[in-house]
Amino acid sequence: MKAEKKRSILLIYTGGTIGMKQDPDTLALVPFNFNQIEQEVPELKKFGYRIDFHSFDPLIDSSNVTPELWVELVRLIKKNYDSYDGFVILHGTDTMSYSASALSFMLENLEKPVVFTGSQLPIGMLRTDGKENLISSIEIAAAVDGKGRAVVPEVCIYFENKLYRGNRTTKYNAENFSAFHSANYPVLADVGIHIKFNTQNILYPEVWGRELEIHTELDMNVAILKLFPGITAEVVRSVLDIEGLRAVILETFGSGNAPTGRWLTDTLKKGVERGLIIMNVTQCQAGSVDMDTYETGIALKRTGVVGGYDITTEAALAKLFFLMGQYSDIKDVKEQLVKNLRGEITGW
Repeated sequence: MKAEKKRSILLIYTGGTIGMKQDPDTLALVPFNFNQIEQEVPELKKFGYRIDFHSFDPLIDSSNVTPELWVELVRLIKKNYDSYDGFVILHGTDTMSYSASALSFMLENLEKPVVFTGSQLPIGMLRTDGKENLISSIEIAAAVDGKGRAVVPEVCIYFENKLYRGNRTTKYNAENFSAFHSANYPVLADVGIHIKFNTQNILYPEVWGRELEIHTELDMNVAILKLFPGITAEVVRSVLDIEGLRAVILETFGSGNAPTGRWLTDTLKKGVERGLIIMNVTQCQAGSVDMDTYETGIALKRTGVVGGYDITTEAALAKLFFLMGQYSDIKDVKEQLVKNLRGEITGW
């Protein structure tokens, strides 16, 4: 009888709270040597998997994450793609949703799990959430179905007993262990005594066996403009007139509404006419942009503003970076922007 293949996971540490220890003398938090992770989490030895480690040097606080890190990550995954069954990325929580969203677009034909996780307390602390997050993430990344295929071939975030689609998440709590929400899409797995995979929510390849492609060309000429009561024409113009700007994420009220003052619609229309992409994303944690119901939404649509449906701001930013890096023609970007490319918007 042929022996079952030993599962293999590449654990990538970029930085963040999970990799910190408290110095016994100064009580300051300092990063520990991740090559000694099994000393901190001896439970890893019980898996029976081959778990290899790659640690970034220098480590990156998540507040300092840039698109250059995303490029480095996708290149690392591509280089090791055939050698491992799954990837677990340890990352600071503050920008984890941005990074997970970006990688979802930059990795095409993905057939293996890429699971982001981290913690609110350092892994060396007594009450840390880091151990459970790490252990469950590894088990999820190694999970296969009866055909030997990955159960979750997506870029995900695992945190506090929940597995989310990465490009559907937002960090909503800075203090609780349950730090992330996916308001517009159900979880991919619930973790308790057993891991319950909600396969009906998981995005599977239409055709298995395609080669992984990575996209490393990103265009970051994007701004985010959040509307608020009392916003002035000068504020709006100062954003839309940024030299070299190609796109603006317009964070609107409710289901995509904005003030109906002529000055705003005229300003937005002029921006669109000179080639600016303006994407309408709601400020609400849950719900969708609908520019066909209310007068204010209809007015925005007439100016040429593109509806973002139920996309998060994090995913909208990553999607624009990605699409503008692929296409020089604004028409091509707009055409792809309204499509559901990686499960980031609910299909219409």
